[in-house]
Amino acid sequence: MELQLFKGRPDTNEGRLEREIRCYDMLDSLGMEYWRTDHPDAAANTMEDCLKIDAVLGAVVCKNLFLTNRQHTDFYLLMMPGDKGFKTKELSSQLGISRLSFGSPEEMEQMIGCTPGSSSILGLMNDKEGRVQLLVDEDVLKGEFLGAHPCINTSSLKMHTADVFGKFLKAVKHEMKTVKLVGE
Repeated sequence: MELQLFKGRPDTNEGRLEREIRCYDMLDSLGMEYWRTDHPDAAANTMEDCLKIDAVLGAVVCKNLFLTNRQHTDFYLLMMPGDKGFKTKELSSQLGISRLSFGSPEEMEQMIGCTPGSSSILGLMNDKEGRVQLLVDEDVLKGEFLGAHPCINTSSLKMHTADVFGKFLKAVKHEMKTVKLVGE
């Protein structure tokens, strides 16, 4: 698989899902600069798949976890470096929640318009009611660039970190809470 980096959106919408096209529309409307690599034959389902994509993007590609409390009343999107381990206890204590678990695929699709393996910060554009709280590990904020899926895991984008946590979050009316995960 030979991956290439392209500036901006695809030349055509053919074969692209509506949710992906909406991501490009949003980024373009905000005047955000971004680069794209397509990998339809190698969907980024695992962090191992993502390592090959990382090399092309030259950006921090995050692990994005869709989480919920025990009652399924509070929902979170956690962004953390892909190489960092995740312990629910560590995050639960920072949030003051007794127990966190993964939200269901149905909840994820309903709230952020993503399916498992394709969740990303860009999905927050679909959370019009503001039900999902964005949690960002402090290490994610250190890089100049950030990698994310355009709500589908057959493409990956490279964007300026400052634009994502500035222009984009403001436009989708979400705020982030910074967390510190040690991982292992």
